[in-house]
Amino acid sequence: MQVCGCNGVVKLFLNPWGLNQLSIQLEAHSSHTSTPPSKTENEKAACILRSSRVEVTMKCIMCHPTPPATLAMLIVLPLLLLFYGAGNVHCSTIHENREDLNALLEFKQGITGDPYGALSNWTASAHFCRWNGVTCTSTRPWRVQLLNLTSQSLTGQISSSVGNLTFLKYLDLSNNKFVGPLPLLNRLQQLQYLDLNHNNLSGIIPDTLANCSNLITLDLSSNLLVNSIPPKLGLLSNLQYLSLGSNQLEGSIPGELGQLVNLGSLLLGDNRLSGEIPHAIFNLSSLQYLSLEMNMLGKALPPNMGDLLRNLTELSLSKNFFEGHIPPSLGNALGLTKIYLSTNYFTGQIPTSFGKLSGLTLLNLEKNQLVARDDKDWEFLNALENCTSLEVLSLAGNNLQGSLPPSIGNLSTSLQYLLLGGNSLSGQIPQGIGKLSALIKLGLGGNYFSGTIEGWIENLKNLQTLLLDSNNFTGPIRKWL
Repeated sequence: MQVCGCNGVVKLFLNPWGLNQLSIQLEAHSSHTSTPPSKTENEKAACILRSSRVEVTMKCIMCHPTPPATLAMLIVLPLLLLFYGAGNVHCSTIHENREDLNALLEFKQGITGDPYGALSNWTASAHFCRWNGVTCTSTRPWRVQLLNLTSQSLTGQISSSVGNLTFLKYLDLSNNKFVGPLPLLNRLQQLQYLDLNHNNLSGIIPDTLANCSNLITLDLSSNLLVNSIPPKLGLLSNLQYLSLGSNQLEGSIPGELGQLVNLGSLLLGDNRLSGEIPHAIFNLSSLQYLSLEMNMLGKALPPNMGDLLRNLTELSLSKNFFEGHIPPSLGNALGLTKIYLSTNYFTGQIPTSFGKLSGLTLLNLEKNQLVARDDKDWEFLNALENCTSLEVLSLAGNNLQGSLPPSIGNLSTSLQYLLLGGNSLSGQIPQGIGKLSALIKLGLGGNYFSGTIEGWIENLKNLQTLLLDSNNFTGPIRKWL
C-alpha cells in the first residue's frame, strides 16, 4: 500500500494517545496567544517537536512502495523510540526573541552578588518574560519593556548588554551596590525612565545618553560620577526630572539645560559645581524643585528670580557662595513651601515678601550676613505671621541686633523649630514666645539676652531642646528641666 503524505498516518498512530489533538492545540496557541508560554505549555511544545521528527521520517517512508511487514516495522520502530524519548526528555523553554534573552543573560553574568536571590529564576526553565523584575510587551514577539531590580543589594557591574533591549521603556537598578562605569544605553530610544541612584558607579556621564531621546526621568544621584555635566543633556527635550546630586561632578552648570522646557525638577546638589547659575535656568518656568546646595556656586541671584520661576515649591541653595540681597521677588512664587538659603554670604534685610507665602513650612536663612537693627528691619517678622503653616524658622548666625520684637509670639502655632542663636540680640525674651506651644527646639544661645526665663518656659510643654548658652539670663532653671 502506498501512502503519500503523512497526515493520515499521523492521525492513525498518534490519536490513540491524544497527541495529534495536542499538536493542534499548540498550533492554535502559537497563532493567537498574546502572553508568553507557561512552563507546562513549553514542555508540551518541546515534546511535540520531538514527535515531528517521526512525522518527517514517516513521510519519507510512506511515499515509497514497501512490503506490509517491512512497512509496519519501519512505522512502529520510530514510534517506540519516540515514546521512550518522551519519557526521558527534559523539555526546555522556547525563547522566540534571542536578542533580548542574550542581553539579559549577559547582564546576569555581570552580577557577582545576589544576596536576596533576585535572579534565582533567571534560568532556561522559565521564559525570560517571567523572570523576576522583567516585564514584556503584551503581544509577540514579547520584547522586554521594563527591568526593575531596585533595592536588591546586587553587586557587580551593569553590563552594556542592557543597551540591546531596544524596546525598554523603564530601567530601575537603584539602591544596589553596582560599581564601574555607566552602561552604554544609546540604542534605547524608547527609554523613558532611567534610575541608577544610590550605587557606586564611577567615571563620566557619557554624551551618548542624549540619544535616549524619550527620557522623562533621569536619576544618577548618589554615585561616584566625575567630570562635568554633558551639555548634550540639553537635547533631552522630554525630560521632566533630572537628578545628578551627591556625585563628584565639577565645572559649571551647562546653559544648555535651559533648553529643557518641560523640566520640573533640577537636582544637582552635593557636587563640586562652580560659577554662576546660568541665566537660561531661570527661563525654566515649569521648574518646581531647584536643588543646588553644597556646591561652590556664587554671585548674586537675579532680582526677578521669583517672577521667572513662579512655579517653584522648593528652593535649596544652601552651602554655596551666593552673595547680595535675597530677591524679594521670591515672594511672588506663591507655591513655595521650603526655602533653604543657609551658609552663604547674603546681605541686607530679610524680605517682608516672604509673608505672601501662605504655604511656607520651612525658612532657613542661618549663617549669612543678614541684618536687623531697627523696627523697619524687623518688619519681616510681622509678615511671617501670615505663614500659618510654618514649622521651621532658622535665623541663627546672622547680624540681628536689638530686642526681639513681641510679634515673635504671633508666629504659627505649628512652629516646631525656632533658631535665633549666634546673633547680637539683647533684652528680655518676650512672654508671648510661650504661645508657640508646638516648639520642639528653641535656640537662643550666643546672644546678649538677659532676665529670667520664668513666665514663658513653662508653657512650652513639647520642648525637647533648649539652648540658652552664652547669654546673661538670671534666676532659677532647675525646676523647668
